[in-house]
Amino acid sequence: MKRFGILILCLMTAFALNAQDDVSFKVICKKQVVVGEQFQVSYELSGEGKNFEAPNFNNFEIVGGPFSSSSSSVQIVNGSVTKTSTNTYSFYLRAIKEGKFTIPAATITVKKQKVKSTTAEIEVVKDKTAISDNGGAKTTGNAKDVFLEAAPNKLSAYIGEQITLTYKIYFTIPISNLTISKAPSYSGFWTKDVTDNNGVLQQSSIVRNGQEYHVATAQEIVLIPQKAGTLTIDPLNISCIAQIRNEKQQQRGYDPFENFFGDIMGSSYTNVKKELNSQPIDIEVKPMPAKDKPESFKGAVGQFTFTSKIDKTEMKSNDAFTVTYTVSGKGNIELLDLPKPNFPPDFEVYDPKISTNTKNNSYGISGSKKAEYVVIPRVSGDFTLNPTEFSYFDPSKNKYVTLESDRYELKVERSANEGSSGIIYAGGQEAIKVVGSDIMHIMTIGNLKKEGAMLFASPLYFIVIIAIVAVFAVALIIYRKVNKFNQNQVLVRNKKATKIAKKRLHNAYSYLKIKDQNHFYEEFSQALWGYISDKLNIARAKLSMDTVREMMSDKNVPEDIVNQFIELLNSCEFARFAPGDPGKKMEDLYQKGIEVITKAEKNL
Repeated sequence: MKRFGILILCLMTAFALNAQDDVSFKVICKKQVVVGEQFQVSYELSGEGKNFEAPNFNNFEIVGGPFSSSSSSVQIVNGSVTKTSTNTYSFYLRAIKEGKFTIPAATITVKKQKVKSTTAEIEVVKDKTAISDNGGAKTTGNAKDVFLEAAPNKLSAYIGEQITLTYKIYFTIPISNLTISKAPSYSGFWTKDVTDNNGVLQQSSIVRNGQEYHVATAQEIVLIPQKAGTLTIDPLNISCIAQIRNEKQQQRGYDPFENFFGDIMGSSYTNVKKELNSQPIDIEVKPMPAKDKPESFKGAVGQFTFTSKIDKTEMKSNDAFTVTYTVSGKGNIELLDLPKPNFPPDFEVYDPKISTNTKNNSYGISGSKKAEYVVIPRVSGDFTLNPTEFSYFDPSKNKYVTLESDRYELKVERSANEGSSGIIYAGGQEAIKVVGSDIMHIMTIGNLKKEGAMLFASPLYFIVIIAIVAVFAVALIIYRKVNKFNQNQVLVRNKKATKIAKKRLHNAYSYLKIKDQNHFYEEFSQALWGYISDKLNIARAKLSMDTVREMMSDKNVPEDIVNQFIELLNSCEFARFAPGDPGKKMEDLYQKGIEVITKAEKNL
């Protein structure tokens, strides 16, 4: 009986620990705000708790809070009932000074135990933009009520330097149904969409020029210029439904907690469609400085580190070893070329395995890129693997930086299968020694005698010779055709365009199944733009809606198919902002993509 009681106690303790492990208490807030901006900080608890203790927001002004809310859901699967609940505690803060700060952790009691939330880093930057009468936006109606603004983090950059472009919507009246009407082509730039809103526009407040605005980030793009000169970013066009108060409601101020769509009878508001255009932006792109430019510089721009590692330095000849070179940091990580190391001449080196791991957010693109070499020494001896140089340009310091990998001393012992020639490598090409090269003794193998028919000069002999010559001739013809085909890069890209597009569509489908919108739209967009770039032999930096339409028309593609393709490119950008079921949007877009690419392939 005592053992049974102990068992029950252990099971109850394990259940309590598992329940505690399932508790998630995290903080949710924006990553970057400007001085004077009002924003929301929420502490979200997955489960039940009590005695919430708010942190001390030393570096911010508390506008309101905490406001608590809760939600719960019940699922019944195969007769099993699962109940989940979420409690949220929200604060409204105002940024009061520049700098990088930490949103501190809050505490709450869960099952008699205090639980701390996670923390978050937030950057407060100076507001460098000013609002004119129309904020750079060409709208119908009063531009002060709602407008779209494009805000780059810099207006001058070097080739290869990252620029973060943020599109923000400012409004003093309720708006809904945001749809991108026309996206810029970003001619001359390599682009990466780093919008992180999961299809939901997060709102905050900011006071500018004495007027309080509600502001939401519509899109964030990382731009990397590919050529020098003045590059112009065309306006982004967004349409929305603005809800204008009727004359009787004009005396009332805008209440953010008021029903977003007006009252039930629709007497308080009138829906008006507005077209919002961001202002065009000129970016001055500077060429790389020629002074002190190292020979090992291959176009890397940013802040990086360069490391190397080797799995072993002692081995036998004909044994493989692996050496890896890794570049990490912030910058044009996806575009940079990794340096190629110099190996001793008697080493067999296979093509490296290149892998890239990036993190994309409003601060830009960061991550790592590595090259993994598999090397086989074919001779024995002592070798030195000299350091490899990697150079990059640091825009913040306005100078080139050169880094070196480690030096490795390799000791290769002679293996049994190195060969019978007795080659020993002693440190240089001129120092190769050949042992046992004298005339070998003649071996006695006994008396020779003829047994059976000989193959030489027989009919079978000539048949075999003819067959070998025929196979060699066919192989030579095939080799020359393949070699000629591979030398024609335009043709290679054209032939592989569909295969690569299908691979990316397959990747997009895997994200569709798990409803990962950000990765789905990224892969789907890359499939469309990559296909048309390879098929029409247009550099990605020069692609735009207009060039796609013009080139497809030149290829005698029917106009309806061209329009369908252009519409699909636009739909890919619109879908993330469109209301409705995200899963259905992605499914419909995926099916249209397969259909349109199939039609285009038949005509191209």
